Amino acid sequence: MNRFITSTISSFALAAATACSALPPNLDTSLTHTSVGKKYVVTLQPPAGPVVVNQMHAWQVKLASPAGTPITHAQIKVDGGMPQHGHGLPTRPQVTRELPNGTYLIEGMKFSMTGWWEIKLAIDGSEGADKVTFNTVVPESAGR
Repeated sequence: MNRFITSTISSFALAAATACSALPPNLDTSLTHTSVGKKYVVTLQPPAGPVVVNQMHAWQVKLASPAGTPITHAQIKVDGGMPQHGHGLPTRPQVTRELPNGTYLIEGMKFSMTGWWEIKLAIDGSEGADKVTFNTVVPESAGR
């Protein structure tokens, strides 16, 4: 391969990688959202300590009705991934138990790299089935 082609390919790869790592403008990283169908108010609670890349950690999710009543006995499935990279979560996190007041423990969460991740929850509770997506950014310092 000649130098021009090699240089062009390298420049293109660098530009593509840089474009993928830039966060979308006005990315909503709030930890409380109303579900898509407005059936639930969902609060995602990250671990107390810093999130570290390639280490397992637990999160909590608090589920309430729009009026603020805690939702108990719900089934919640966890999914997600990196939209800019086109891959899912490296593990299969799941709700392992219900805690008091409509709070659920998610275990098995792990991020394989820094950057923008989506955490998607499919909820089936007393108000019916609904879903919600949270955006989270794992900072460069988390990889160290």
